[in-house]
Amino acid sequence: MLPPYTTSAPFAPGRRPVYHTPLGEDMDTVDKTITLGHPSYVWRAGQERRFRLVERYVPLEGARILDVGCGLGLYVRRFRQVTPQVHGVDVDAERVRTASETLPNIQQAPAERLPYEDASFDVVFSHEVLEHVDDDRAAVREAYRVLVPGGWLVAFVPNRLYPFETHGVYWRGRYHFGNIPLVNYAPNPLRNRLCPHVRAYTRRGLLALFAGLDGAVRVHRGIFAGYDNIVARRPAVGRLLQRVTYALEATPLQWLGLSHMIVFQKAGPERG
Repeated sequence: MLPPYTTSAPFAPGRRPVYHTPLGEDMDTVDKTITLGHPSYVWRAGQERRFRLVERYVPLEGARILDVGCGLGLYVRRFRQVTPQVHGVDVDAERVRTASETLPNIQQAPAERLPYEDASFDVVFSHEVLEHVDDDRAAVREAYRVLVPGGWLVAFVPNRLYPFETHGVYWRGRYHFGNIPLVNYAPNPLRNRLCPHVRAYTRRGLLALFAGLDGAVRVHRGIFAGYDNIVARRPAVGRLLQRVTYALEATPLQWLGLSHMIVFQKAGPERG
């Protein structure tokens, strides 16, 4: 069994990487993309499936919802179809400005310091964000702080047992984009050198983030990819992958999926 990733430590200090960029793309933009990851740019079947999973496990209608790391606001917009009381925060000022052009209640803030009072929200949503923050333990505790008693924290994070590292790697002073096989199976010291910019979580490592919080994990499952790009290029192949791997989510092989989904409920009376 792989040891859990050491999740509480900040990222290792890195050197400015040397790598090839598309013509006209400035280095600061690329650096930010490496550090913060890509937000969702287009709402597709993969995002809709994840939203439906949240809707399956958590009462959303009429809820006050906070999307932490909201990016361009795609999930904020989708949540607003079931409740008007949706807020979003993101650490990146440019993404906040873009999201605010069409959405209310978007603010710039890090996940570790949310600009809200205690017990402000019924649901806090974190989609592929904890792996990028400076301190993931602090981010989880901030989400817990702003939840009402009985409120829900829903998070998706990368799975350490997924056979590919989807955030790219550093190798010999260069950053390499793309899906890199078997990196996540490397021992922690090696993986941390290859991927100082992003975390991946074992089941035990993810659960450790919630240790000591008053409440309970209600759902913890593996989620496979949406395969939207494959479906667009080769529909039959993409749909076959969906059928096969989504069926695997009902088996122990779910833990080879792309992401963890975890639903934690804060102690206290459930909202009606």
